[in-house]
Amino acid sequence: MSLIVRPVVGRRAKITALGTYVPPQILTNKDLEKMVDTNDQWIMERTGIRERHVLAKGLGVSDMAAEAAKKCLAARGIEADKIGEFGVEVIIVATVTPDMMFPSTACLVQDKIGAKNAWGFDVSAGCSGFVFALQAGVKLVESGAHKKVLVIGADANTRMTDYTDRTTCVLFGDGGGAVLIEPAAEGEIGFIDFVHEIDGSGGPALNLPGGGSLNPSSHETVDKKMHYIHQDGPAVYKFAVRKMAEATVKVLERSGVTGAELGCFIPHQANKRIITATADRLGVAADRVIINIDKYGNTSSGTIPLAMETAIEEGKMKKGDLVLLAAAGAGFTSGAALLRWEI
Repeated sequence: MSLIVRPVVGRRAKITALGTYVPPQILTNKDLEKMVDTNDQWIMERTGIRERHVLAKGLGVSDMAAEAAKKCLAARGIEADKIGEFGVEVIIVATVTPDMMFPSTACLVQDKIGAKNAWGFDVSAGCSGFVFALQAGVKLVESGAHKKVLVIGADANTRMTDYTDRTTCVLFGDGGGAVLIEPAAEGEIGFIDFVHEIDGSGGPALNLPGGGSLNPSSHETVDKKMHYIHQDGPAVYKFAVRKMAEATVKVLERSGVTGAELGCFIPHQANKRIITATADRLGVAADRVIINIDKYGNTSSGTIPLAMETAIEEGKMKKGDLVLLAAAGAGFTSGAALLRWEI
């Protein structure tokens, strides 16, 4: 391996802690059989999903994000409200299911975890949200502007799922995770490179058309089911397979790394067939590909941090390993990140 580590203006950045959260309520394929014309075998064969978690009524994405953030900070042994470099300085939340249009989910999380000295913002990039937010957090640390940036990916997709639509209602679940980004120590590499892309021409293939300034909420938008996910499945599938492969190949080639040299590959968990197609393109061995879609479904911005926890639990992501992250989502958006795991 001839690893090419890109230079940074200031200092290198790394992940120092991880925390995740999924709500306790579970919706299984057997449960869905009672709600819509589908069955467990059909769902498993086409998606790889067996069950998904559902956020309870009265709670929002900020509640899941806050729980994940608390676990992340506890793992690091720091308190959110400390001043400056000793506490959380920035909170970035990747989500397409915010509690409300405003204030931002970052504001709500900041209040719930008591990070009174932090500022922050939300990132809306569909299922690529976490990797997009990750780069923003890394750059804030690399630049020297901040020393502790909390990056959270969380979504409550069941809130915008039409349970009369058999093609989409089987796909989505709720959950999320948080990572803490800090300066890397001497001799550590941390984040190596990112590749991101957006393609707005894909907007009509995957969107939620109601509730914004174009189609504000009304009886008409509700009657037309404009507040649910609208998806052209074949178009999204083709884009995801192509773009996740392109982004991952590009970031590996720029870094002088092959798929066979990865400790693990952590892709967005949208569909098992998309994951295996991308892994095959990269030449990554099946036992190094992290798949947990069977337990969580597609949690959008939450899938990658949840899969990172699975990788740790399965002993597939250890200190010193090269780790590749990849995602594709609504927008269209796509992205990949390569890092060395330093925990």
